[in-house]
Amino acid sequence: MSISDHPKAYGTAALTVAFVAGIFVTLGFKDLYPELENRYQQRLKRNRHARNSAARSSTVSSRRDSFLFGGPVSLEDRESSFTTIDRGLGIVDGIAGTIGNTPLVKIRSLSDATGCVILAKAEFLNGAGNSPKDRVALNMIEVAEQQGLLVPNRGDTIYEGTVGSTGISLAVLARAKGYKCHICMPSDMAIEKSELLHHLGATVERVTPAPITDPKHFVNLARQRAKEHTASTDTESRGFFADQFESLANYTAHMKTTGPEIYEQTGGVIDAFVAGAGTGGTISGVTKYLKEEKKLINLKVVLADPQGSGLYNKIRHGVMYSSTEKEGTRRRQQVDTMVEGIGINRITENFESARSLIDDAVRVTDVQALKMARWLVEHDGIFVGSSSAVNCVAAVMTALRMPKGSQVVTILCDSGSRHLSKFWKSVGEMGLEVNDEREEKGGERVEDLMEVLGLERPRT
Repeated sequence: MSISDHPKAYGTAALTVAFVAGIFVTLGFKDLYPELENRYQQRLKRNRHARNSAARSSTVSSRRDSFLFGGPVSLEDRESSFTTIDRGLGIVDGIAGTIGNTPLVKIRSLSDATGCVILAKAEFLNGAGNSPKDRVALNMIEVAEQQGLLVPNRGDTIYEGTVGSTGISLAVLARAKGYKCHICMPSDMAIEKSELLHHLGATVERVTPAPITDPKHFVNLARQRAKEHTASTDTESRGFFADQFESLANYTAHMKTTGPEIYEQTGGVIDAFVAGAGTGGTISGVTKYLKEEKKLINLKVVLADPQGSGLYNKIRHGVMYSSTEKEGTRRRQQVDTMVEGIGINRITENFESARSLIDDAVRVTDVQALKMARWLVEHDGIFVGSSSAVNCVAAVMTALRMPKGSQVVTILCDSGSRHLSKFWKSVGEMGLEVNDEREEKGGERVEDLMEVLGLERPRT
């Protein structure tokens, strides 16, 4: 007699077999899930890479295929994730949580003018001090805390010599983490920077510009103030000299965050990286990550150097020299330019860490920087400061030397709102802000970027 002759027994057996099979399937999927998840993440990366590659083409279809238009339906995964810095899903922990993961913006007018894709990392959108120095300040403070040099709420004070941006980032984060902040800066920097520092609760010393060999140089003075604080027996608090120019916590901040973000956002498709150097932390950290960690051996790294800085000749000719160093020609003590934040006449530890990895350098005049700043406002609605304008001019110069369709990445450092009294005042004094009036009167507006910047197009 077979089991089929007993319907109840047959049904019970079938349920038992199904239950046991379900258990095995569940256990099998549990073991298989990590592999499926890994494949899914790899597919996401391939999709992002493909979308970034497609962005390099000037002829991208604006219509998706579907059964209505005769082509196959293309399903796109819209999920975007970055593994380097996570600002959280709507809620972050304190002001430090707003630092990093800044957008990479295609600057359309520059891309159209050069035939390349020019992308700019919008570092002015960092949420503490609104510049790439947020990353540096945070890392320097955290490293000092790990080493026991800073203890929250002990009365410790962070001292730094800065032209503005690093001081602003330090002032914000110092208050958030339980410290005081004391900033020494040259007296010829834009006044709105020192006023902002004052409102952020920092003590500000504006000092007469002096050479780095002078004890009264703003960096040397900050170092001395920190020593005096620590040596005082009136309190157990300590003075910490952040030392952004020589502290390796500077470039490592960009090696850990900015570089990985750029790589992730471009899918690793980067033909050139262009940036200026003051401390040298940004260009060194990003370059070391892209060339040493990710092995982008064909990446061209270009230094953007303002007039009066000696780094251009150091990269191009191996000699630290600027024509403004000639006797009787120097107009100011630090770097002979109205540009703030980049340009220097000495080699810092941060810059030296990646100097051998920098392939080329371009020099940008003050006039070119002023004209670029105004161009970006008129054509892209981007309002930036002097160092960002220098970076964009250098990105255009670099793009003109590269094959059509190349992808060039640069940095937008800070907003033009910090440069109103000096740099942007000069933009107005040059008559660069009267285009709207000319248009109203029927005048012609110059639309050729190469003509505006005084550059020649390469022969084709």
